[in-house]
Amino acid sequence: MSVPVDSAVQHLNPLFNQLAKMRVEHRELDSRIQDLVNGGPLHQFEVQRLKRQKLQLKDRILSLESALVPDIIA
Repeated sequence: MSVPVDSAVQHLNPLFNQLAKMRVEHRELDSRIQDLVNGGPLHQFEVQRLKRQKLQLKDRILSLESALVPDIIA
């Protein structure tokens, strides 16, 4: 028995919304890091913490993207 297309799309929509939010958060982290680096006295530990957070978020984004893209056998 196949799943109706509407049901499949409704299931994926929250995942796409989550992915979009994660991408925005990633850009915001990048902006915060740039502000700290360019804005006077360097806060080394804060920059390192934000970079780690950004990398973890990027890993989660890539994981979610790979879950959303179907495997294609060439």
